[in-house]
Amino acid sequence: MKTMTATEVSRNFASVLDRAEHGETIVITRAGRRLAILSPASAGNGAALKDFLARNRPDPEFAEDVESARALLTDEVSTAWPDA
Repeated sequence: MKTMTATEVSRNFASVLDRAEHGETIVITRAGRRLAILSPASAGNGAALKDFLARNRPDPEFAEDVESARALLTDEVSTAWPDA
């Protein structure tokens, strides 16, 4: 893991991005304190989400739960602010 000051990063931003693109993680400091960590983004795609949704089917009663929660909120707001 490479450590660079914020000034170094700003002066060499393109090369810092290249390093992150190639898998390196960079710790960015300012006044000697850790400020941020720049790391490679995950290479996710829609296939992983599609696979997750295929393995985890929604609860059939979920829509009913949402509707009952919505009704409670609507009633609560109506009674809290009569002029609403």
